[in-house]
Amino acid sequence: MTAPLLEVEGLEAGYGDVLVLHGVALRAERDEVVSIIGPNGAGKSTLLKAVYGLVRTSAGSVRLAGEEIAGVRPDRLTRRGLNFVPQLDNVFPSLSIAENLKVSALALPRAERAAALERVHDFFPLLRERPRQRAGTLSGGQRKLVALARALVTGPRLLLLDEPSAGLAPQAVGLVFEKLAEISALGIGIVMVEQNARRALALSHRGYVLDLGRNAYEGSGRSLLDDPKVAELYLGGLSRSASSSISTSTPDGMNPPTK
Repeated sequence: MTAPLLEVEGLEAGYGDVLVLHGVALRAERDEVVSIIGPNGAGKSTLLKAVYGLVRTSAGSVRLAGEEIAGVRPDRLTRRGLNFVPQLDNVFPSLSIAENLKVSALALPRAERAAALERVHDFFPLLRERPRQRAGTLSGGQRKLVALARALVTGPRLLLLDEPSAGLAPQAVGLVFEKLAEISALGIGIVMVEQNARRALALSHRGYVLDLGRNAYEGSGRSLLDDPKVAELYLGGLSRSASSSISTSTPDGMNPPTK
């Protein structure tokens, strides 16, 4: 049986003497979109950072395609097919778009860099149109696309995304989620923390709710959207099934088939 692309079990992690994660578990299969939602302070971003080696773990395991990676340095994880896009500081603002991408390409063998950059330019036409524009002058949505492009240059099997839609205008949010669906269609796994919980779950094959550093709920994106308790506690009101009974509107996004 093939191991999950990412498997987290019994993970404990935190900052100094403060433990934030208390035995968290998570699984992401190949080419799945997995969302992590929950209230502020639940440990969602800490979980991503612990998986990527940015936060020290004190117990539990983190396996990438069956291989233990807890404690492995982030740069080595990038070379093994795992990359992380933080919410902030995800581009070099003083560098041009082209320079941002070239910096990320340094993680690849020299012979592979040109082809990797070409693939990313095909996926994000904006990058080809404005190669000399400084990243710091881009709009929030454009900057987020450059951040995603920087991660894709490295040829990841799995992307960890921290709040990909945070601070964006509604139109930019739509564009980012469209690109996430396209990235998933390429066969690249996505595990994301997202404040726009309904939209994230609508895109996701699987969802996890964290609360106080522990697993609270788990299920398909569709089942969590339809769960009245999850809706009441974490989605700001009616479940999708309840709201659909009183409205003909369609929620943002579309659930992929449950795997």
